[in-house]
Amino acid sequence: MLRYRRHHFMAKGIHSKSIADEFLAHSNEEQGHADLIAQRIVQLKGEPNFNPEGLTMRSHAEYVEGTDLIDMIREDLVAERIAIDSYREMINYVNTADSTTRRMLEGILAMEEEHADDLVSLLENIGH
Repeated sequence: MLRYRRHHFMAKGIHSKSIADEFLAHSNEEQGHADLIAQRIVQLKGEPNFNPEGLTMRSHAEYVEGTDLIDMIREDLVAERIAIDSYREMINYVNTADSTTRRMLEGILAMEEEHADDLVSLLENIGH
C-alpha cells in the first residue's frame, strides 16, 4: 500500500496521470486487503499488528521506491508476484480448516492477480 501511494505521488512523464491514478487505486485496494485481514484476525480473537517498527520485517516484499515510471511499475509487479505466491501459500495452509478465511484470501488473491495483469498491461502500453 505504501509503495503504491508513494508511486502515485512520484509518477512523472507523458503517461504519468493515468498511471498515477492506477497506483492510487491499487494503494486503496491494498489498504482494503489489510483491513479485511485485520477484521478477520479480530473475529478469530486475535489482535492485528500495526506496529510500524516491524513492518518491513513482516513484509514479504522489499520496499523499493523505483527511480522512474517504468522502474516503479516493475517494482510493483515484483511485489504483486510475491504477494500472489504468499496468498497461495496461505490458502494452502488454511486449506479446509477455516473456510471463511480461505474465501477471504481467495478474494484477495484474485485482486492481486488483477493488479499484476494491470501492471503488465501498463508496461506493454508504454512499450517496455
